[in-house]
Amino acid sequence: MADSSSAHAHAHDDTHDHAAPAGLSTDKWRSNGVQVVPSDALDGNTPQTPAITFARTGAEKLWAGTVTIHPDAKTGAHHHGHLESIIYVLKGRARMRWGERLEYTAEAGPGDFIYVPPYVPHQEINALKDEKLECVLVRSDGEAVAVNLPDVVPVEKPENVAWVDPTHANLVEMS
Repeated sequence: MADSSSAHAHAHDDTHDHAAPAGLSTDKWRSNGVQVVPSDALDGNTPQTPAITFARTGAEKLWAGTVTIHPDAKTGAHHHGHLESIIYVLKGRARMRWGERLEYTAEAGPGDFIYVPPYVPHQEINALKDEKLECVLVRSDGEAVAVNLPDVVPVEKPENVAWVDPTHANLVEMS
């Protein structure tokens, strides 16, 4: 029977090492490794939603939180500065509007991801009149940036935009 170090060596043939970074002993992984933050311990001092933040975990390059939008409700127009955002829809139906006058729209349902590039004016809308919209948000920096845009006057009828996978765009038939 092979010892566990031998079995581990054969499990992968890559050359990366599993040692703690310089200055961090392996016993420090206990307090400086993976962190599970219970929902009742999230940082409530963020502008929008309880979140994983630098204050709670030391995260420097990510911000993550949850949002619930009540039935038939919407956010105001806003952007998140230099941050990229990912929204994952857990429950309900999200209608996104974006553009200088929120002139574009698309919808997403449970299991769908929404990507919002830096500085894009947008608005999240719960498209359902009888169910909450629940989402997970992740942003590309440890800070919570939300710049409200109260002067944006939305167009009356936004253009529906279907997503086209850029790696397969040549397979899409255009009408």
